[in-house]
Amino acid sequence: MKPQNKIKLLVVDDDNGHRTTLLTLLGDWGYVVSGAEDGETAIRLCRQEPFDLVLMDVRMAGLSGLEALEQIKAYNPAIPVIIMTAYSDVENAVRAIKSGAYDYLTKPLDFDELRFTLERATDHASLRRENSSLKSALASGLYERGAKDSRGMIGQSEPVRQLLEMVDTIAPSEATVLICGESGTGKELVAKMLHAGSGRAGKPYVAVNCAALSENLLESELFGHEKGAFTGAEKRREGRFLAADKGTIFLDEIGEIPLSMQAKLLRAIQEREIQRVGGDEAIKVDVRILAATNRNLQEEVNRGNFRQDLYYRLNVVTLQLPPLRDRPEDIPLLAAHFLQNFAEKNRKTVKGFTPGAMDRLVKYAWPGNVRELENSVERAVVLLVGEYISERELPPALQTTDAGDATPRNAFADMTLEEIERTVVAEALENVGGNKSEAARRLGITRKTLLAKLQGK
Repeated sequence: MKPQNKIKLLVVDDDNGHRTTLLTLLGDWGYVVSGAEDGETAIRLCRQEPFDLVLMDVRMAGLSGLEALEQIKAYNPAIPVIIMTAYSDVENAVRAIKSGAYDYLTKPLDFDELRFTLERATDHASLRRENSSLKSALASGLYERGAKDSRGMIGQSEPVRQLLEMVDTIAPSEATVLICGESGTGKELVAKMLHAGSGRAGKPYVAVNCAALSENLLESELFGHEKGAFTGAEKRREGRFLAADKGTIFLDEIGEIPLSMQAKLLRAIQEREIQRVGGDEAIKVDVRILAATNRNLQEEVNRGNFRQDLYYRLNVVTLQLPPLRDRPEDIPLLAAHFLQNFAEKNRKTVKGFTPGAMDRLVKYAWPGNVRELENSVERAVVLLVGEYISERELPPALQTTDAGDATPRNAFADMTLEEIERTVVAEALENVGGNKSEAARRLGITRKTLLAKLQGK
């Protein structure tokens, strides 16, 4: 069983013996327990103390469990309330669910089912609080430093803190910066941060994807061309370097530039002057140069694929961006941020992730880094029917792997048939927020059969 340290649980039952038994049992399980002998006391205690969970009998002298439930939920809608009822009083239990109860248990209580239900309710409550705090933090800018040098960078891990400190240090300078990192780590975002934090912030910022253009097109794109320089050149065109004059030019995927083009780029960087294709005039430009690559340029130099002198010109200051797998503590923050964006974009009400789904997100290796995480959250929001994203809405790669292992495995290979049944039932319950009736419907069995399987019958 999971440790339940510091989880405050209120037991409400007018049967003194039953209440005492539950308080003893739940205390042994690690909960911080309090008792109430009637509905009025339960309401008062819930107003005085921040309970994480309420376990309450439906039939009590004075104020009934249903009446107390309605008042507790009116005061604190987020608190999970589990109703206890006799088998003969299921109708009241259904009313309780409609009034906002998290679930109901039938007496005499099955302690395994009680423990299972309490753990799910606790996870559900913790998840709601976590998602709420993440959204508040994101909305207030706590994880987006908010200044013009770092807008959009979300994270509180040590690698991100170190990166942002480096950005703060070098952004005001005129130094050429080489931004290195795997695809999807946010290299262009960092380039924009460097520009925004520099003295050129009010001037043009021009980005060029060097990998997307052929050699001839790249030269014209960077330096411009004269009218008639080649077929289709019907008029003079200014290149990206001139467009970025007085500002910043960002050369993305610079490791993809052909060797023959690298010599011309070296001159532009070294002399800060360009020459249009088909022209003979040297044109001075005032630009700060930022470059990015997902390759190891030193290795490319050793292989003869990249000019050493160009590498040294670019490598004045190097920023190495951490892959997402090296900062897993930032994954919940990023996921919550993307969830909020895509929920609004798709006009959906999404409350968050189930614990199982978040566990998958945190343990996955993310070869595509932040971009892959963003795409995965968007896919989940589009496919979602309910209110919480579960493993079912995540991409197949996340559903069939453990802790980022890229090799698919059979999750049931080493399990008995009984263990497989319990696992499937537990996942079905998690996917519907613990609603037994809906879980039974999705599994194609009756609620009675579902309860029997939970009890191992």
